[in-house]
Amino acid sequence: MSLAGLRKQINKANQFVTEKIGGAEGTKLDDEYINCEKQIDIMSKLIDEIINRTHEYLQPNPATRAKMLTMNTFNKIQGKAKTSAYPQPEGQLGDCMLKYGEELGNDSLFGECLVQAGQSFKCLEEVKFHMEDQVKAGYIEPLRGIQSVELKEINFHRKKLEGRRLDYDCKKRRKENNPAGGKAIEDEVKIAEEKFQESKVLAETAMINFLSSDIEHIGALAEFVDAQVTFYRQATEIMENLHKYLMEKKDEAAAAGKKEHIQKPVQRYSTSSNDLNAAKNGTQSPGTTGKTGTNAESGPCCRALYQFDAENDTELAFAEGDVIQLIRQVDENWYEGRLNGREGFFPVNYVETIVDLP
Repeated sequence: MSLAGLRKQINKANQFVTEKIGGAEGTKLDDEYINCEKQIDIMSKLIDEIINRTHEYLQPNPATRAKMLTMNTFNKIQGKAKTSAYPQPEGQLGDCMLKYGEELGNDSLFGECLVQAGQSFKCLEEVKFHMEDQVKAGYIEPLRGIQSVELKEINFHRKKLEGRRLDYDCKKRRKENNPAGGKAIEDEVKIAEEKFQESKVLAETAMINFLSSDIEHIGALAEFVDAQVTFYRQATEIMENLHKYLMEKKDEAAAAGKKEHIQKPVQRYSTSSNDLNAAKNGTQSPGTTGKTGTNAESGPCCRALYQFDAENDTELAFAEGDVIQLIRQVDENWYEGRLNGREGFFPVNYVETIVDLP
């Protein structure tokens, strides 16, 4: 900085201190200019806060936003172009539904419904990503452009105007304090006043032009709303299709009814004294003669109405028409019986009783 420039900065600083501390009154600007400045200040705060609030709207979890910012900054430092996408809650819910729906398998209607719901929420995630990109391109970026270009230029002119006003008031005060200063001081005051007026015109023109550009501001807001309309329309369509599918599956489940389930008893661990004696003597106990017909019918017994296939070694398999000796009734659904030396459980509704249990 030249000596003249340094002296000019010192004079402006002295004038600023004189006004703030000494109570000196500087040159007043007209009401129209002051009103423009107020409107510009409001717009600056408005745009800054709307950008922040829009980011919060698109990415509502502050902890996740902070984590993403850190990761993306770290990747940038390392020279990696890859950036992490914000994990949409719709996608996370969809992944959860898909995981457990697939684990339940195709035999489960509820599992099928979970898979379909998971796919729908994954589609919703894609639609939301598209909406987010549209909002950033059509709304947030234009607002940032206003911050970095138009408002930056306006604030540059305002700052320059304030500096020239201080210079003008400083020289005007010097002239007032030194009336005999001559033509040199008058010329300095005149030049300072001309520069002050020039800066005022530039700053005021820039502010008026910006405040008159409502069409651009409304257009950007309309882009944001249009992205929301598209998103909610597509989301509604996805959810309506899912709801229709679920209602059909609900009717299908109602028509199928509940599956009949026969409660299987726990295997009884006991050995009768006859069986123990038979095992010692190497003979069969009287109750395990293995015959069907009149010998079995001498005690409590039943006849098989249908073939029954045992699913494990605790159950007693038999063919249709077999006569089974009854040992006991476990509960309302199961008997324990003996056939051909084998003991086990079998369903009550597979047989008809010939001789009831005592």
